Amino acid sequence: MNMTDPEPYEEVAVVTGAAGGMGQFIVRHLHESGRKVYLADIDMDKAQALAEDLSPDASTARAIYLDVSSRESFVAALKEISSEWATPSVLVNNAAVTKAADLMTLGEDDFNKVLTTNVDSIFFGCQVFGGAMAEQGYGRIINMASLAGQNGGTATGGHYAASKGAIMTTTKIFARELAAQGVTVNSISPGPHDLPVVHQTVPPEKMKGILAGIPVQKLGNPAFIAKTVTLLADKDASFVTGACWDINGGLYLR
Repeated sequence: MNMTDPEPYEEVAVVTGAAGGMGQFIVRHLHESGRKVYLADIDMDKAQALAEDLSPDASTARAIYLDVSSRESFVAALKEISSEWATPSVLVNNAAVTKAADLMTLGEDDFNKVLTTNVDSIFFGCQVFGGAMAEQGYGRIINMASLAGQNGGTATGGHYAASKGAIMTTTKIFARELAAQGVTVNSISPGPHDLPVVHQTVPPEKMKGILAGIPVQKLGNPAFIAKTVTLLADKDASFVTGACWDINGGLYLR
């Protein structure tokens, strides 16, 4: 840690979807960097197990229920976290619904569930937690977008790609709104990474073709995503806001 960083375990970070594959990498790295971490998820069993693994006495890692499709759930979580520890200075909006679907037969209910859940989670996370950060004059928000939102999607459904494109726009909206209050808002746009959700989405017989289509010829390492999140959460990252960090193996170049 550098000279501008807070004392170890004084800064509070919140990660949504913390019990999932990518979420676990992010949580572990933020905790290793010296931050208290709240693991927010609807799967409390998995979130609690990871929290206890990181901090058996619950002094630096705790689980909390958070339904990212509900604004009131964000409000309730913020109130509990602030009363237990402090107003969070880091929020990682990682939770999302990932589904593959045929574009031309995609139903209204399935479309709305994925789109609203994924976009609401970012919007209300930035609105509720970002507002609290603005009041204290400092904060770092990192939103997990996706390559699918940039190239129109490949293995994922059109509803997922549309939601991730909206996330990048939402990131810019809140980056502009909160910049003067010391709060930065950035997104990370991963391509396919070596995670359970990727292997569940891509059938084994199609994986070879997927890898052949990636310029670097391999899946990404989620540990690097976690490092990037921690970098953007640093106090020295004050001049980076409204940006989208592409980590996609060369699949999308701009």
